[in-house]
This record gives sequence, C-alpha cells and structure tokens, in this order.
Amino acid sequence: MLASYGLAYSLMKFFTGPMSDFKNVGLVFVNSKRDRRKAVFCMATAGAIAFVLHILIAYTDLGYYIINKLHHVDESVGQKTRKAFLYLAAFPVLDAMAWIHAGILLKHKYSVIVGSASISDVVAQIVFVAILLHSNLECVEPLLIPILSLYMGALVRFSIVGLGYYCNIHDNIPDSSGLDVGGDATIKKMLSFWWPLALILATQRISRPIVNLFVSRDLKGTSDATEAVAVLTATYPVGHMPYGWLTELRAVYPAFDKNNPSNKLNAGTPVNKSHIKKFTFCCLALSLTLCFVVFWTPHVSQKILVDVIGVEYAFAELCVVPLRIFSFFPLPVTVRAHLTGWLMTLKKTFVLAPSSVLRIIVLITSLVVLPYMGVHGATLGVGSLLAGFIGESTMVAIAACYVYRQQKNYEMTNELVVVGEDSAPMSEVCSRTQMDAIEELQEEEEEQE
Repeated sequence: MLASYGLAYSLMKFFTGPMSDFKNVGLVFVNSKRDRRKAVFCMATAGAIAFVLHILIAYTDLGYYIINKLHHVDESVGQKTRKAFLYLAAFPVLDAMAWIHAGILLKHKYSVIVGSASISDVVAQIVFVAILLHSNLECVEPLLIPILSLYMGALVRFSIVGLGYYCNIHDNIPDSSGLDVGGDATIKKMLSFWWPLALILATQRISRPIVNLFVSRDLKGTSDATEAVAVLTATYPVGHMPYGWLTELRAVYPAFDKNNPSNKLNAGTPVNKSHIKKFTFCCLALSLTLCFVVFWTPHVSQKILVDVIGVEYAFAELCVVPLRIFSFFPLPVTVRAHLTGWLMTLKKTFVLAPSSVLRIIVLITSLVVLPYMGVHGATLGVGSLLAGFIGESTMVAIAACYVYRQQKNYEMTNELVVVGEDSAPMSEVCSRTQMDAIEELQEEEEEQE
C-alpha cells in the first residue's frame, strides 16, 4: 500500500510541480487585477490538461505501461497505483489556484499568511488522517485515507491564501499596471518567464519516478524492489524536512532587492544585496545543523520514522544510510535557490533551462553507474538524487556567471557612451565621482548598522 501511494504521489507531483512554480509569476509579474486574471487563466488551463492526463493514465494502456511495465511492479501494486492516481486527478487544479495567490501575497510581503497556510495544510492532513483512521475506510479503501487528507490540506491552504488575497490586496491594487512597473504583463511574457522554471521543477518532480523506476528494475521487481521503493517513500519526507524550505529563498531577491522597480510600490523596504547574502548564509548554516543533528545522532532518525510515520524498527534501520546522504543536500539547494532568485529579479529565467537537462543526465548516469560499484536499493536512489542536485546547481552557477558578465559589459559600454557624449566640464565629472563615493560610504555604514 505504501509503495502504491508513493508511486502515484510522485507521478502526480510531476504534473503539479510546474504549476506550483507559477507562484513566481505572481511574485514578479502580477501588479494589477488584470495581471491576476491572466495568471489564473493560465493556471486553470494547465490544471485542466493535468486532469485529462490523470484520467488517461488511470484508464488506458499508457498507465499500465508507465506503472506496471516500466516499474516492474506486480499487478496488485500497479492496480492500486492507477486507482490512487485517478483519485488525485483534481488535485493539480486546486494546488495551482493556491500557488498563484501565494505568489501575489509574497510580492506584497504577506509571507506570514503564506506560511500559515502551509502549516495549516500539514496540520489539516494530520487531523484528517487521525479522523479517517477511525472510519470504515481503513477496511473498505485504505488508499482514500492519505488522499482525502491531501485534498483537505490543499483546500485549507487555498482558502487561507484566497481570503488573504481578497482581504489585503484585491482592493488595493489597480485594475491595470502603470508604466512605472512596465505596464500590463502579457500572457506571452508570463509563459516565457515561467516555462524555464516549470521545466526545472518538472525535472525535479520526475526525478523521483525515475529513481523509483531504476531502483525497482535494478532489483528485478522482487520483494526487495517493493521494499526499496517503500524505503524511498518513507525517507523522502523525513530527508526533505531539514532542507526543503531553503528552496523558498528564491522569493527573497524578487521581494526585497532594491533594483526591482515594483518593490518601491509595495509594503516594506528594499534591502542591499549583501543583506540578502548574509541571510542566505544563515539559512544554510541552520539547515546543515538540523541535518547533521537529526540524521547523524544515533537513533534519532529511527525514532522519527517509528513514532511519526509508524514503520517497524527493522524497516527504519534500512532508512538510516539514505537519510544521512540527505545531509548534504542543503549546499546545492541553497546555491540554486539564491542564484535563481537573482535571475528571476532580472527576468532572465531562460538561462536556467540547461540546468534541468544536466540534472537528468547526471541522475540517469548515476543510476546506471553506481550499481556496478555495489550501490543498490534506496541508497542508490538518494545518492543519484544528490548527484543530480549538484549537477543542476553547477549549471545554475554557470548561467548566473554568464548573466553577470553580460551585465558588467553592458554597464561598461553605457559608461563609455555617456563619457563620450557628455560635454560637461571635468569638475562636474569629478563631482559625480565624489557623489558615487559618498553613496558607497553610506551603503557601508548601513551594512555596519
């Protein structure tokens, strides 16, 4: 049952992943009611497409091939997985509507509402699991217990961010965007900004199904393969817990960087890049500390798995090594999130597209090569995921260096043009240099304060 739900959930997250990144469109582009309507239309269309794909996988031979044949699972696991996938068909639409409003709230510095919605989502899932376990669903259709709880959590999250938007923002933004923020965003601009982020997140979401596939096929679809997939399903949420929140660092640059024109119109004060870098480093240090305390302290991770998830102790022992590998994920995740946020502020997300390709290449290469080195099961899966993360972060860093170099060359060209065309006396040029020096000193004093 755990393997069936894990396979269905990971495939479903592959479809909802690109939609959750539309949050960044709300964060960067939505400055008016008209912009919001365009963003909601895009998400409704994407949700409808995902709904149709869920139905096709649940009822056609496409699903049988993807789940039964590719993953080498038995008929019972495959049938339960397709049924769970059918039950999850409406989730992408609800999830997408919540994410777009979360991005708008983040743009206007209402991160407390977004955080409260996410926490309420988790709490609602736990509460409904506890309630449904006392119903007859445990005997009639146990798959519905986690799935209904997932829906209730998403509904609570959507309700909170929707009410937060209508109570705090809807009446305070114009019907149409002004020229000071670049005018109304077109659907084409939104999609051109979104598709590289969607591609990256799609590859991140499909990484888990690929890992499940290779791990299962490596063990020839035996009982050990089902056990390995179950171990991966159990370790993903626990391993993701200490570092997953680092991904949200992408929102810091667009929301606070003083070079973003729309920040001058919203609540809050833009900050210097050095402050953002220091904040990012503190978050990285905190995440690494949590990882090593939780996963390397004897018996702590086993206790979490036994007491929270409810697995047997022998099963928890199998999760120890994969969880320790998760300790190294914060480093590439932080680099990726920080640089992605900077590129989002510049609206240059297109340079991020190659990183998704490299991630898949490194992931599949690791899944093929590591078994020859004696690495199998869940350890193979998590180790390959780490290799993919490192490859992706490296490519993001290369893309950021490319954009930074372009910016420097552009600024130098503009300075030469200004100096060549400017007929001001040398004393005026010197005074400008002095003013620049004074501004730099003021920024340094602000940083010291």
